[in-house]
Amino acid sequence: MSARANGRGSSGNEDQWARRGGAERLNLVPEARRPRLGAGRGAQDPRRGSRSQRASSRPPSSMASCAEPSEPSAPPPAGVPPLEDFEVLDGVEDAEGEEEEEEEEEEEDDLSELPPLEDMGQPVAEEAEQPGALAREFLAAMEPEPAPAPAPEEWLDILGNGLLRKKTLVPGPPGSSRPVKGQVVTVHLQTSLENGTRVQEEPELVFTLGDCDVIQALDLSVPLMDVGETAMVTADSKYCYGPQGRSPYIPPHAALCLEVTLKTAVDGPDLEMLTGQERVALANRKRECGNAHYQRADFVLAANSYDLAIKAITSSAKVDMTFEEEAQLLQLKVKCLNNLAASQLKLDHYRAALRSCSLVLEHQPDNIKALFRKGKVLAQQGEYSEAIPILRAALKLEPSNKTIHAELSKLVKKHAAQRSTETALYRKMLGNPSRLPAKCPGKGAWSIPWKWLFGATAVALGGVALSVVIAARN
Repeated sequence: MSARANGRGSSGNEDQWARRGGAERLNLVPEARRPRLGAGRGAQDPRRGSRSQRASSRPPSSMASCAEPSEPSAPPPAGVPPLEDFEVLDGVEDAEGEEEEEEEEEEEDDLSELPPLEDMGQPVAEEAEQPGALAREFLAAMEPEPAPAPAPEEWLDILGNGLLRKKTLVPGPPGSSRPVKGQVVTVHLQTSLENGTRVQEEPELVFTLGDCDVIQALDLSVPLMDVGETAMVTADSKYCYGPQGRSPYIPPHAALCLEVTLKTAVDGPDLEMLTGQERVALANRKRECGNAHYQRADFVLAANSYDLAIKAITSSAKVDMTFEEEAQLLQLKVKCLNNLAASQLKLDHYRAALRSCSLVLEHQPDNIKALFRKGKVLAQQGEYSEAIPILRAALKLEPSNKTIHAELSKLVKKHAAQRSTETALYRKMLGNPSRLPAKCPGKGAWSIPWKWLFGATAVALGGVALSVVIAARN
C-alpha cells in the first residue's frame, strides 16, 4: 500500500516538476516581446465574465483528479515534503499557467480598447476577385471602341453667306425656351469693333422681336437663343449701321461683334387693352425707331416702323380715353403719316406716298409738309399742272421756306418744257413740222406771211376769171 502510494507519489512528483518546467518555459518569453493590445491585462470582455466565475465554472483538471488518492495514503518518507504541499504548488502553478494562457487569449481577442478604424488610417484592402471578372475584361478588350461623337459646330452661319454668325458662350438653363416673333425681349448688349474696341454697352435693352426696333443683326440672331443664354454674334456692316455708321463711336461700313445675353422674353401687349398714354408711348417708340432707320438711309425698315406706329394708334380700343389723349394720338398719327410718305418717296412708291399725304390733309388741310410732299409726288408722276398749284399753296402758308421756292421754280421750268414738247407733238400730228413757217420776232400779231397773201390773191383772180368765162358762155 505504501509502495503503491510512494510510486504514485513519485510519478506525481515527476509530473508536477515536468509541468512546472513547462510553466517556467512559458514564462521564459520576455514581457517586452509579449503582445499587449488595448489596456493590457485589465481589459476584460464582458461576454467572458470574471476570472473567478470562469474558474468556478471550469471543470477540474485531469492533474488534480490524478493527484487526489481514492484512499488514504501513507506518510511520505523523510526529506520529502508532504503531498498536499506539492498539490497546492502544483495547483497554483498549473492555475497560474492556465491563467496566463487565458490572459494571452483574452489579450488577443479583446479589441474593445482599440481606436476606431478611421483614426488608424484606411488600410489597403485587397479587392476580392469576383467570378467572371477575367472573362468580362477579355470581352471588353475584344469589343471595338465606339467612334467619338462629332463635336458641334462652334459658329452658326445664320444666313448662309458668312456675314452673320452666332456662337454660344454660355448655354441657357435646361428647359429654357426660345423667343418668338412679337414677344418683348430684354437683352444685355455689349458692342465692339472688329479690333476689340468696346463702343457701346446697354444693360437693359428692350425691344419687340420682329418689329425692326433694332439693327438686323439682333433681330435675326436673338430668335436662335435660349432665355438665359449668352452668345457672340459677328455681323457685317449691312446688318448693323451700314455706310452711315453711328456717330461718334461706330465708323461707316464697320462690322461689329455683339455679345448678347437674353434675359427675358414675354408676350407683347394687347393693343385693345392699352390705355391712351400707353398707346402714345408705344407709338412714340416705334416712330423713333423709324427715324433711326431713316437716318441710316434704311427706308424699308423706316416705313415698317412707321406702319407699326400707325397701327398702334388706329387699332380699336376697349379702354376709354380722354380728349387730350385723343388729341395726342392724332398729332402723333399725322407725324407718322408724314414720315411714312417721305420714306415711300425715297423708295419711289408714289401711289402709297400720295395716299399717305392725302390722309394727312384730311385731318390737317394746311399741313405744309403734306402739301409739299404731295406736290413732289405729283411732280414725280409728271402731273406738273396739279403739282404747281399745291406748291404755291404751301409757299403761301410759309413764304420764307427756301425748299418750297426751289422746288416750285424747278417745277415751273419743267412744266414749260413739257408744254413745248406737247406743241411739237401737236404739229407732228397736223403735218410736217419742218415746213411750217417760223414766227418772226419783229412782226405784230396781225402780220400775214407773203406766201399766204400770194396764194390768196391767186385764188381770188382764178375765181374772177372763171366767173367771166361762165358769163361769156351764157
